[in-house]
Amino acid sequence: MHTVILVLFEVLIVIGLSRLVGLAFKSVKQPLVIGEIVAGIMLGPSLFGLIAPSVAANVFPPETIPFLNVLSQVGLIFFMFLIGLELNPKYLSGQLETAILTSHVSILVPFSLGTILSVLLYPLVSNASVSFTAFALFLGAAMSITAFPVLARIITENNLQGTRLGTLALTCAAVDDVTAWCLLAVAIAVAREGSIVSAFPTIIESILYIAFMVTVGRWFLQRLATYYQRTGRLSQLVVALIYMAVVASALITELIGIHLIFGAFLLGAAMPKNADLVRELAEKTEDFVLVFLLPVFFAFSGLRTQIGLLNRPELWLMCALVLGVAIAGKYIGTYVAARVSGINQREASALGWLMNTRGLTELIVLNIGLDLGVISPVLFTMLVIMALVTTFMTSPLLEWTYPKQLIRLDRLEPELTANQGETTVVNNDYRILVPVANPSTQKGLVQLAVAIALNHHQAAVVHPLSLIEFEEDYAFENTPVEANRLIEQRQQQLEDLINTLEPPTIRSSVQPIVRLSSNVARETAEIARIEQPNLILVGWHRPAFSNNRLGGRVGQILTSAPVDVAVFIDRGGERLESLLVPYSANIHDDLALILALRLLINRDTCMLQILQLVSENQTNDELSYELHMMMERLPNSVRDRIEIKPIKAQEPIQAVITASEVVDLTIAGTSRAWGIERQTLGRYTDQLAIQCRSSLLITRRYSQVTSHLSSMLSEVSTQESIARS
Repeated sequence: MHTVILVLFEVLIVIGLSRLVGLAFKSVKQPLVIGEIVAGIMLGPSLFGLIAPSVAANVFPPETIPFLNVLSQVGLIFFMFLIGLELNPKYLSGQLETAILTSHVSILVPFSLGTILSVLLYPLVSNASVSFTAFALFLGAAMSITAFPVLARIITENNLQGTRLGTLALTCAAVDDVTAWCLLAVAIAVAREGSIVSAFPTIIESILYIAFMVTVGRWFLQRLATYYQRTGRLSQLVVALIYMAVVASALITELIGIHLIFGAFLLGAAMPKNADLVRELAEKTEDFVLVFLLPVFFAFSGLRTQIGLLNRPELWLMCALVLGVAIAGKYIGTYVAARVSGINQREASALGWLMNTRGLTELIVLNIGLDLGVISPVLFTMLVIMALVTTFMTSPLLEWTYPKQLIRLDRLEPELTANQGETTVVNNDYRILVPVANPSTQKGLVQLAVAIALNHHQAAVVHPLSLIEFEEDYAFENTPVEANRLIEQRQQQLEDLINTLEPPTIRSSVQPIVRLSSNVARETAEIARIEQPNLILVGWHRPAFSNNRLGGRVGQILTSAPVDVAVFIDRGGERLESLLVPYSANIHDDLALILALRLLINRDTCMLQILQLVSENQTNDELSYELHMMMERLPNSVRDRIEIKPIKAQEPIQAVITASEVVDLTIAGTSRAWGIERQTLGRYTDQLAIQCRSSLLITRRYSQVTSHLSSMLSEVSTQESIARS
């Protein structure tokens, strides 16, 4: 019982630390799995065992390691089943000839370089009990791996799944995955039997089992898909049968002489790719596997990773050589093959970095090699470092080689042309970006954006922006096929929202953008830099751990977006006939007034009341220079609907709250006068946001250069002059 308690305690530590470190890595735009691998290494002799060896020995004693090994092997079986389940034939439908050439060259070059490198490494980091053939095959396979799950996640996070680069990378990775696993199976057979000749029966048996699974096995599994289509759900009995089949298939490949992971992968790959069936089965399986079992595998790997073994300069030099060969082999092989196939230089380079992703798949290969005794603990540590570095570098190098502006040109422009008919977006148009978290509840936010933007005097476009946020790593929803389904679903929800807007003539000017994201605030700011809207109009939501109205995600957008931002607190009223602007002569109040004037010009029946905060040394009729200039440029038809009311109240916020009782919308800048401090984003008080009786729009100005009114005022004045004459 003592051992069981200790194992449970270890699992508790492993899951907690893996989540914590994983989230830290996600915050720096890295896959969560990299953080989980690092967490596993931290628990081993490389860190925990180094700084507190006695404590580490008590927490992870030798008698508990076999239990962790069993849990990790079970996790690997079902993780490989998930990989096979998510390996959709659709990934092999695009640019297949180019992908096959590129993928195989991207395997051949690093495999060849790894084999050459093994000539140098074999006498230094191996022993006589391991044949050179097995050593060379394993090292070559380790150099050739591309981690399909991590690559797919990077592609969806960067919204590349609809581009030529993303499609080609997925196809290459899918072909690479199948080829690399076949190579690894041969390497395992050779390692266990001692030579290729001795391994020949094992290879034949493996081929026969593969043939059985893709024929007879697939026929039985197809009956499952038929049953699912009839019932529409997976019962616990059916799930039990599937899991039994996974374990049985794993046992068969282990008995054949390759490895149990191949049987699980093969069963997943042979499963009918009925979208609903795959989705439900993946959702039932992945949470426990990814949250509980896989971190145990990372910890088990971390306990075997001893960075302290690299204790001499020549070993670190050897590690650098391994890393250099791995990166260069994969990149050069991919780049050259892509260029020969007609891919342009930038896309070929980006593809080379994507194919360098190794991640968890590499870790699986290395653990098999260490278990078989083919690679030594020293080489295992070097290759773990290589797996981490090559995966860690993928996202920043991809961003450097293929920035989001190019993704926009590759993906967005064709979409705009196809979906919007003759509507074109001109850079001089007035544009509002509207982050929409829930299309079913944020119609008021879009209506306000339309009211501010659209008029007969100036071309304008409203972009409802819906970001689908992925919280989990390796989850089925992250696969490109499922991501595309979620995008289409959200796109339809936005279209349904747009079709409710009145009058129908404005709907063509409302053009939705749907993206995938792991960080909504950061992605919104990046899209703002690319799209360069005049204004971001965001809805308010209460942060989970704060009472601050401008905290959380809204506060992050306010502080990071490089454009003017307005935050809308919707009280539910649909009328926009009476506006209130409390004005204390700062740049944020200027933006509040400018947006109110846009509404006033756009809506002929709209009235505006300006509450001007007057200090003790001002006279009542004294206005700020900025307000004077705006008022002078307004045509009489607009000026007649404005009432300026100076106030000298000791508590101006209370005066605004009282005035808000009889208006439809109050627009206030982020100023201390109204209890909305820009620097603290309302940390001191957000009394106005809480007590305002009308809907409230809070404005934050980023740059005084941004024009919201000037060009429209000129057009309005010209039209009024023509009408008079």
